[in-house]
Amino acid sequence: MSDSDTPTDKRVAGTSERREQIIQLLRQHGSVQVNDLSALFGVSTVTIRNDLTFLEKQGIAVRAYGGALICEGGVSVAEPSVEDKRSLNTAVKRNIAKVAADLITPGLRVILDSGTTTWEIARLMRHHQNVIVMTNGMNVANALLEAEGVELLMTGGHLRRQSLSFYGDQAEQSLQNYHFDLLFLGSDAFDVERGVSTHNEDEARINRRMCEVAERIVVVTDSSKFDRSSLHKIIDTQRIHMIITDEGIPADSLNSLRKSGIEVVLVPA
Repeated sequence: MSDSDTPTDKRVAGTSERREQIIQLLRQHGSVQVNDLSALFGVSTVTIRNDLTFLEKQGIAVRAYGGALICEGGVSVAEPSVEDKRSLNTAVKRNIAKVAADLITPGLRVILDSGTTTWEIARLMRHHQNVIVMTNGMNVANALLEAEGVELLMTGGHLRRQSLSFYGDQAEQSLQNYHFDLLFLGSDAFDVERGVSTHNEDEARINRRMCEVAERIVVVTDSSKFDRSSLHKIIDTQRIHMIITDEGIPADSLNSLRKSGIEVVLVPA
């Protein structure tokens, strides 16, 4: 590793942040060494070995003598901001949102996860009537302000500015006393074998709680998220009821999902 790879802050990083940085080093070099990482992050070799074991269980790395090698096809990528995400695959996200919004009928209780695809769903709900929506997304809530027929609930909690989403104990506890008919769940990464995952541990936790209180789980994601894995798992594939994505989904993923009984709705790419 060169000096340019060294984190700007050499103090001990939090576990989640340190593991994300290890992933980035794996992407850059293809392999990492335990002793190098221990010196780089200022933690023990035991801690680094635990990190690499965790990444191996996630399918991101393979342990090797003295370090680890990258797993091809299972690499997490750096998390873009909401503004960056909003400009990516916009037409596809809007097509996905149209299908999703049509599933929301009067009387339903719905969770809209934070994210740019769910934001597109919210934008289409201006004329919906007699619907309850809970969200942890500030951008999603703002899009629903003019939807007078929608009763809007927010989780509250700590705001994560990178994603404009709320997280934490307060956000999770706000969900536990409710039961919802539908959850529309966005995705940073979707691997058929490993399930849905995300970049951030706190968001994964609140997403898991959403899954627990929803009758049906609908994943809304463009096809670029398939065959990828992020650090923090949200839900196993088998627990998903429906996936709305575009025609660019890899054929093997599509076949596997349909064989397992999951309804997959395709929109134009």
